[in-house]
Amino acid sequence: MSRHLLVIGAQRCGTTYLHSVLDAHPQIAMARPARPEPKVFLSDELTDRGVEWYDATFFGHAEPGQLLGDKSTSYLEDPGAPARARRMLGDPAVLVSLRDPVDRAVSNWRFSTDHGLETRPAEEALTANLVEPRAWDPAVSSVSPFAYLERGRYVDHLGPWLEEFPHTHVVLLPELLDDPAATVRLLEALEVDASSPPATAEAPVNSSAAPEPELSAELRARLEEYFTESDAALARLLGRDLPWSRTGQGGEGEHHVA
Repeated sequence: MSRHLLVIGAQRCGTTYLHSVLDAHPQIAMARPARPEPKVFLSDELTDRGVEWYDATFFGHAEPGQLLGDKSTSYLEDPGAPARARRMLGDPAVLVSLRDPVDRAVSNWRFSTDHGLETRPAEEALTANLVEPRAWDPAVSSVSPFAYLERGRYVDHLGPWLEEFPHTHVVLLPELLDDPAATVRLLEALEVDASSPPATAEAPVNSSAAPEPELSAELRARLEEYFTESDAALARLLGRDLPWSRTGQGGEGEHHVA
C-alpha cells in the first residue's frame, strides 16, 4: 500500500519552497501537476473517488515505494479536510509550514495583488482587515484572498488537523531556511533517507512581483499586537519559542516540531 504525505499549508509560508525540497528527494514523489494544487480533500465528491483514483490521477509518475506528497495549502483552513483525508488515506504524514504572521500577511497581500484580486494599497487593506473580514467569491478561489490576518492565527486552523492526526509535523520557515539541520530532522520525521538532504534554494521560490510595501510603524505595531495572543498560544502548543518570538517561552507542548 502506498505511503502518503499531505503538505497542508499555511498559505504564503514557504510551502512552494518546501515542495521543491521534497520533490528533489529520490524517495518522495510530489503530485503532478503541482499547479493547480490537487485540493482533493476540500471535496466529498473527489474524496469518495477513492485512493486508487487519487494515486493514478496525481502520482502516475511515481516509482514503487516512494512517499506520495500532495501540497494543497487550502487544506489547513477547511475543518472537514482532515476527516476526508483520514477516510481516503488512513494515516498519512501531515506537514505544515509556518512563518511570522505579519510577514505572511504582507506576502498574502502581494500575492493577491499579483493575481488581480486585490486593488487596495497594503496599508489600506491591512488596516481594514483589522476591523472586519472582506467578502470574497468562492467561485474565484478556494479560500479568501483577503484573509490577511485571520489566516495567520495558526492555532485557529491547526485544531481539527491535530485532533485527527496528532503527529502532524510543524516546521517554522525561518529555521528551515537558515538551519540545514532542520531539513535533516524533517526528512527523518518523514522516514526517508536524511543522509544527503537536497540543497536549499539560493533564490526565493514563488516570490511575488508586487513590490514590498512600506508599512507605517503604527500599523506594524497594531499587526504585531493583533497576533500576540495567537502566537503565544502557538508557542504553548509547540512547547517552544517562535523564531519571530513576541511571545515568551512556550513551555512543554504536545506536538512534534521538525
